[in-house]
Amino acid sequence: MANIKSAKKRILVNETKAARNKAIKSKVKTAVKKVEAAVAAKDVETAKAALKNAIVEISKAGTKGVYHKNTVSRKIARLSKAVDSIA
Repeated sequence: MANIKSAKKRILVNETKAARNKAIKSKVKTAVKKVEAAVAAKDVETAKAALKNAIVEISKAGTKGVYHKNTVSRKIARLSKAVDSIA
């Protein structure tokens, strides 16, 4: 356990940030799963609606620094390609 006041504060701040990042990543994963499920079911309308929501969630995660911008681009591109393949 840390003895220095600033180190104790860093531990608390890191826990807070980790919890926030975990929640954001969970939202992204859920959104991605919804798109993939719609693609697997070949449901074009649901897939497009889910894709819009997923793009918003992924972009927010990138803006907040949870994901790198290239990771954001890659995730969006792969989802878009999957939806376009069934359209």
